[in-house]
Amino acid sequence: MGARIMGIGSAVPPKVLTNKDLEAIVDTSDEWIRSRTGIAQRHVLEDGVDCSDLVTEAAQKAMAAAGVTPEEIDVMIVGTATPDTVFPSTACWAQPKLGLRRIPVFDLSAACSGFLYGYQLADSLIETGKAKHVLVIGAEALSRVLNWQDRNTCVLFGDGAGAAVVGPAEGDDDGLLAHSWGADGSVARLLQQPAGGTRMPATESTVADRMHTVHMAGNEVFKHAVKAMQRAAGEVLSQNGHTADDVDLFVPHQANVRIIKATVDRAGLSMDKTYLVLDRYGNVSAASIPMALADAVSEGRLKRGDLVLSASFGAGFTWAAMLYRW
Repeated sequence: MGARIMGIGSAVPPKVLTNKDLEAIVDTSDEWIRSRTGIAQRHVLEDGVDCSDLVTEAAQKAMAAAGVTPEEIDVMIVGTATPDTVFPSTACWAQPKLGLRRIPVFDLSAACSGFLYGYQLADSLIETGKAKHVLVIGAEALSRVLNWQDRNTCVLFGDGAGAAVVGPAEGDDDGLLAHSWGADGSVARLLQQPAGGTRMPATESTVADRMHTVHMAGNEVFKHAVKAMQRAAGEVLSQNGHTADDVDLFVPHQANVRIIKATVDRAGLSMDKTYLVLDRYGNVSAASIPMALADAVSEGRLKRGDLVLSASFGAGFTWAAMLYRW
């Protein structure tokens, strides 16, 4: 029996950075950003607020929606590429803020695929009886690792968090029905934050050379992303004998509208059944899918019993897809 999402919640910082705002920061324009990415604005953290604060707010909303208390959570998994600290984990920083028991909590590093990776782990824990309620969270503070002089990257990303309480499914056709995930580290260099780890510790030169910010080979990432997301989506549909026509809602990772449209075309899906929040949040990496799910529920686009497909692609390169009954 698979695991289902019992409750969903999201959190974004109140500060909004529009494309017009970016015109005063970097050589770009609202038209250039919209036409190439589909993004109109993004939310960014203000000083004194951490990624773990976003985790806390989103998790509290998810628990309230699921009708469970902090005492009922057995495990918390936080997918993030922008932790509060290298160690301890962002999950550990958030644990006392949430009032959780002394349960296992940890970060998962799969970049934009973090939430779907976390869901698969939660499903395994629940299916084997090791846990009943698992908090799966995607959270990012990407504005803290951007080069605000690089118009090819700084216009893409935003901050936010999405959280789900994952619990036992109520039948064979409920919750997670199929899952596909993978990675190809041979192309990791195409999307990375070069400095800050043990390979390249912080020095005056790494800071001066902006090696602690996002570095991306955009055209190469685009090609890999479309192929990986289309392949993973096809795999999860075929596992249960479903076709693209059976999908009620496609909720992809919100990286770039061109990537999403290309994936939709190749997978035989429909843009009419594709849910987008890219225009208002930008690319929020691991948080983008759960944030989109939360908005889809609040807007009435996602209802109990709907067949939902999600697919993601991120630095690593990692990818994942899942088919689930809401």
